[in-house]
Amino acid sequence: MKFGLFGGARTSMGNQPSDSQQIHEFIDYVLEAEDLGFESVFLVEHHFTGFGQVSASLNLLSYLAGRTRTMRLGTAVMVLPWHNPALLVEQAATVDVVSGGRLDLGIGRGYRYSEFAGFCMDMAEADARYQECLDFIQKAWTSKGRFSHHGTYWNYDNVVIEPAPVQRPHPPLWIGANSDASITKTARAGMNMLVAQNGSPEVVGHKVATFRKAAEEAGRVYDPFSVGVTRAFHLAYTAEERTRQQELRRRFLQHVQDLSLPPSGPIPGNHFQGHGDAEKMRKLTESDALIGPPDELIKRLKVYEAAGVEHMLLIDVGGSLEALRIFGKEILPEFKGKKS
Repeated sequence: MKFGLFGGARTSMGNQPSDSQQIHEFIDYVLEAEDLGFESVFLVEHHFTGFGQVSASLNLLSYLAGRTRTMRLGTAVMVLPWHNPALLVEQAATVDVVSGGRLDLGIGRGYRYSEFAGFCMDMAEADARYQECLDFIQKAWTSKGRFSHHGTYWNYDNVVIEPAPVQRPHPPLWIGANSDASITKTARAGMNMLVAQNGSPEVVGHKVATFRKAAEEAGRVYDPFSVGVTRAFHLAYTAEERTRQQELRRRFLQHVQDLSLPPSGPIPGNHFQGHGDAEKMRKLTESDALIGPPDELIKRLKVYEAAGVEHMLLIDVGGSLEALRIFGKEILPEFKGKKS
């Protein structure tokens, strides 16, 4: 099993240091993770949150490209409806170049109402904008020479995208997929898959198996790294510490939900629909987050490994360097040398 990081600059939920300190501490966190043996970092893209989530993912990855040596540098995800596709593909290719071909470009439609509202963009347009932007990205990275694009939202005449990425024909594209149909579609399209932060090992194992089957049926050689499973991670040695970490996680989920749903209530298809119940979120945290002492986390991770998970992305809302070091020294070695 390989391990990576997920998320971005740490958040302290109301008692936060300056933005500059948050970002520099996160950079130190990533560099420490690479030294400990973590193999990837996937940064979110969020805007207007008020609690310090990364808003300029590719900019930060460009800096990390020069500070890291081997880590894969990913986005999870760039929300395509908000971006000019020509500028986005140029910036992404630049990260791939300066990193020596280490970019993993996660893309998505977006789900937070507050962000679409902040951009004065109708969420009803998200799917159409996403698809047109994706079509442009793929065309830009596979066209030989200049090309044109005329769509509903963007138009370009006789353009060429520079620079060309190091990875050919382009960096791996990652998307979140949940249903069997969307997982199968993702695998057949040649994309990689990000699995959400909830679900039992059995449920997650089914998703991984579904992806692998569809990929192999499409003629792809299955790469275990092509599926990333995200889980919250917190070290807790006592019942009091466990309760405190569970509460931190619950408050984080509640804050995210508050940003995701409009005042009028849940939006059909929004994955936070029905998460408003505090008790339900507490139970989800207990079942899905990795909270406990090292020996307990090793046992739980081995269950995921047995279910077919070989690429685990960890998110620590608190960004504890001490917890990261303990994980790297006491937990990660238990999975070294295994088939991956």
